Amino acid sequence: MLSTMQDVPLTVTRILRHGMTIHGKSQITTWTGDADGPERRSFAETGVRATQLAGALRDELGVTGDERIATLMWNNAVHVEAYLAIPSMGAVLHTLNLRLPAEQLIWIVNHAADRVVIVNGSLLPLLAPLLPQLPTIEHVVVSGPGDRSLLDGAAPRVHEYEELIAGRPTTYDWPELDERSAAAMCYTSGTTGDPKGVVYSHRSIYLHSMQVNMTESMGLTDKVTTLVVVPQFHVNAWGLPHATFMTGVNMLMPDRFLQPAPLAEMIERERPTHAAAVPTIWQGLLAEVTAHGRDISSMASVTIGGAACPPSLMEAYDKLGVRLCHAWGMTETSPLGTMSNPPAGLSAEEEWPYRITQGRFPAGVEARLVGLGGDILPWDGESAGELEVRGPWITGAYYGGAAGEPLRPEDKFTADGWLKTGDVGVISPNGFLTLTDRAKDVIKSGGEWISSVELENALMAHPEVAEAAVVAVPDEKWGERPLATVVLKDGATVDYEGLRAFLAESVAKWQLPERWAIVPAVPKTSVGKFDKKVIRKQYANGELDVTQL
Repeated sequence: MLSTMQDVPLTVTRILRHGMTIHGKSQITTWTGDADGPERRSFAETGVRATQLAGALRDELGVTGDERIATLMWNNAVHVEAYLAIPSMGAVLHTLNLRLPAEQLIWIVNHAADRVVIVNGSLLPLLAPLLPQLPTIEHVVVSGPGDRSLLDGAAPRVHEYEELIAGRPTTYDWPELDERSAAAMCYTSGTTGDPKGVVYSHRSIYLHSMQVNMTESMGLTDKVTTLVVVPQFHVNAWGLPHATFMTGVNMLMPDRFLQPAPLAEMIERERPTHAAAVPTIWQGLLAEVTAHGRDISSMASVTIGGAACPPSLMEAYDKLGVRLCHAWGMTETSPLGTMSNPPAGLSAEEEWPYRITQGRFPAGVEARLVGLGGDILPWDGESAGELEVRGPWITGAYYGGAAGEPLRPEDKFTADGWLKTGDVGVISPNGFLTLTDRAKDVIKSGGEWISSVELENALMAHPEVAEAAVVAVPDEKWGERPLATVVLKDGATVDYEGLRAFLAESVAKWQLPERWAIVPAVPKTSVGKFDKKVIRKQYANGELDVTQL
């Protein structure tokens, strides 16, 4: 028996139309750093400009079908226009991570066969030297201030964004798209091997946007202004540009002003009520607030993900009246996989054990834990294994290139279609995930596992520690032992013995590191995660001043 329901495709086009009409008065505010203040644009204006961009891409640049249109841009209103226009016209939005090494960017653009790139003028010094090695790029569209002379002699045609869309029709004959067709793509950061392409469908984006807005996730409505710090090139800014256009959430976009001082100024002036970013952003902002007494009280909630959030950071923001909510996800999961909203009816003290987990799985994400022998483990809060997931916004393969078949490497996907996340953890009986480590980062010492994340969180709770990263290093007796690299706060006087004694208050004695190094900064990946492979390489090459206790 079939249902009587209408078969209406779930597409980005529907999000575009809905946002520009039903929520036309909602605003995108882009920080400029100018005395004149930020640029403001309504959703209705954004929708019209997205419509004009689609027309320009089709009529002036000849974009047809599912050609890839790249963006090399900061978080701003123009980037949101691209988010809406490109998928809605049937092309594929390809956001480029501007923090990747040049050789990875070249590889990614060529692998995706991008035909057009839309770039902020301030990023031309990054793009221009790469163009001779990007043969598929036929058009460069430049938005905002920047030195256009850097493009002199470049093979692609160069266009001004505002001139390209100016005077164009404000209507577009949007195609009827298959909801399973490609809408956008992102590449993983390529920490092991070449970057891998994840292609999101219209259906997956639509369903993911609905989940982002649900109260068990970020709970966003048109009464909220969200500060979108997480980059639009990083997993579609955690789905926020599409989700906010769906429900009329006002967006505050920081553009290139991502340092603690301008972020604090944005919060003071524009009074956002929600924000999203990785832990390193909030650590920097906390230092700014502590040093200069900035007012960030408008932010009722913050979504924090991309890396484990130290409990000490949550506690510090609690004292400021700002609630950090842990989330977990990956490029492969669109990225929303869990959110740590505690169950109802608990006191603040009872909520704490839930808040420091990665969170609970929504209905759209199925999860299981797999042990070393391949057994499916129980959700008992104690049995640790590798997390595997599946669902309507989780990838089932990687992009195989313009002429290639989808890639399903055995180390990433199971035979029955589950994604192997590479994360090790436990799940409670009521579905709360606690990650203890990445499978590649867990320290295997004398037949036992030591969680590098647990050691890092404990170290970062020390009042004189700014950051700490722990990695496994070879040991003749135990196979592997932890090396603790620590960034001290200005003026700190604590020594290694003091740090080890502090750890001993919360960590088993056999897990305590013997090897220590003070470093000026923890190396980070392009999306702000601790880059532990760099630390391991530094140790192997003798580049760290290591003290062994």
